Amino acid sequence: MRSDIVKKGLERAPHRSLFYAMGYHPAELERPLIGVVNSYNEIIPGHVHLDKIATAVKAGVYAAGGVPVEFFTIGVCDGIAMGHQGMKYSLASRELIADCVEAMVQAHGFDALVFIPNCDKIIPGMLMAAARLDIPSIFISGGPMLAGEFQGKTVSLSNVFEAVGAVKAGKIDEEELSRLELSACPGCGSCAGMFTANSMNCITEAIGMALPGNGTFPAVMARRLRLAKETGMKIVELWKKDLRPSAILTPRAFRNALAVDMALGCSTNTILHLPAIAAELGISWELQEINEISKKTPQLCSLSPGGPHFVEDLDRAGGIQAILKELDRGGLIDGELLTVTGAKLKEGFQSAPAPDSHIIRSLDAPYKPEGGLAILFGNLAPGGAVVKQGAVAPEMLQRSLKARVFDEEEAAVQAILAGEIKPGDVVVIRFEGPKGGPGMREMLAPTAAVAGMGLDKDVALITDGRFSGATRGASIGHISPEAMEKGPIALVREGDTIEIDIPGNRLELCISPEEWKKRQAELKLPEPKVKKGYLGRYARLVTSAGKGATLQKPAEEGN
Repeated sequence: MRSDIVKKGLERAPHRSLFYAMGYHPAELERPLIGVVNSYNEIIPGHVHLDKIATAVKAGVYAAGGVPVEFFTIGVCDGIAMGHQGMKYSLASRELIADCVEAMVQAHGFDALVFIPNCDKIIPGMLMAAARLDIPSIFISGGPMLAGEFQGKTVSLSNVFEAVGAVKAGKIDEEELSRLELSACPGCGSCAGMFTANSMNCITEAIGMALPGNGTFPAVMARRLRLAKETGMKIVELWKKDLRPSAILTPRAFRNALAVDMALGCSTNTILHLPAIAAELGISWELQEINEISKKTPQLCSLSPGGPHFVEDLDRAGGIQAILKELDRGGLIDGELLTVTGAKLKEGFQSAPAPDSHIIRSLDAPYKPEGGLAILFGNLAPGGAVVKQGAVAPEMLQRSLKARVFDEEEAAVQAILAGEIKPGDVVVIRFEGPKGGPGMREMLAPTAAVAGMGLDKDVALITDGRFSGATRGASIGHISPEAMEKGPIALVREGDTIEIDIPGNRLELCISPEEWKKRQAELKLPEPKVKKGYLGRYARLVTSAGKGATLQKPAEEGN
């Protein structure tokens, strides 16, 4: 056992003494030590119930003959951190989480790991750690929140953000907003739409690192607790088989994940996280490959924020296993790959229901003929940019727009809410990238304000930062290189024409070559916004969004 390094032999008598001080029995030290990596806290709705999930996991581990040992990671609530300095820490926390898990596991010699995430950066941070450590590992999320109900309509957090813009536009009053905010989030779980958290939980199931049901069983359902117990039992089996993440997270598995991503219409943030996880295993791919998968993978679901359905609806229709089954029917995934079930992927979805033609459509009659995401290139984004094309109004798929330029998110939000942005404008928000932000803030406030004011069919937003999974409309993020690296977005000026062609995968700044050279010569970068502390170190080490905003390795630093 790997854990023998901390509990076997004469020299480990002091170590055993410390275990006994915590109440462990000598017989327990003959069993494998299973780390239960919990992101429970009292500040994220998706995590506030993870103590109960952990209790169920530990019961399963113990029942199967292991000894569960729980420890914790940090977690940032993107919703609460949104729109202020706190959001700079969200993406950056992904690296901290991976490093934290590495430190705990290597210091204490765990034999295997059960990861309990539920939101945004916590899921990919833990997946990065699992890939890096490469010891038997399995995931069990806390599950999605149920949607709320307001004035006879199903709602979620994104509706509250959009309602702020509606108040400013005079469409609703503050009293109505107050009633909505009390109704939109009815209980624990990751926010109810196919936002980043649920996107990543569904992808974790699709890629083979979690048991069927991980992505869609609602947080409040008893079957979530039963799944947690089953997960705890399964990790002991994985330990006995020595089945490691490297055997599951193969290049073909990542292609499966991207196909499911396209079929569901997932968050644009998945295009940051999947490359970061793959990089831990030395796997890479070109962004153009994402377009290739998107072109041949139809969008089978229309989930919030781009459509009327929620994750609980997807669950009732058969969940991720039903999606996998339909994609397999069209030869769009590889069902022969190994998963944490210990069996092939196809063995999990064989009994899944056929598409119901409503929540999940068939390949023959999809919501859209292409996948939910698209990567754009062009002189404004030579390193790529990403858009959730499945949530873009048809009127905005191909447009020439007038640039309104802002060097920070707050100034853009102020202009939008003040009514200064008009139909035909494209809001350019720059110096918000991985280095420039720093931390590549998620910007739901400006996109929700545009939608709430009824401008989502007339106004686009582009940024070297990123957008929330709850964003809809012509919102193009991850523009690379970013402004702080002298990327072309730094050259845009007020009133410039920008051409957006999402079907053609193009994003162009329409100025002459002479003007381009002149602006490059005149370009002066601002001082870094943060120079010290963790964010200062992060800004110095982080790579571009096109590379997953991972941190440079020592060799890349030139030393």
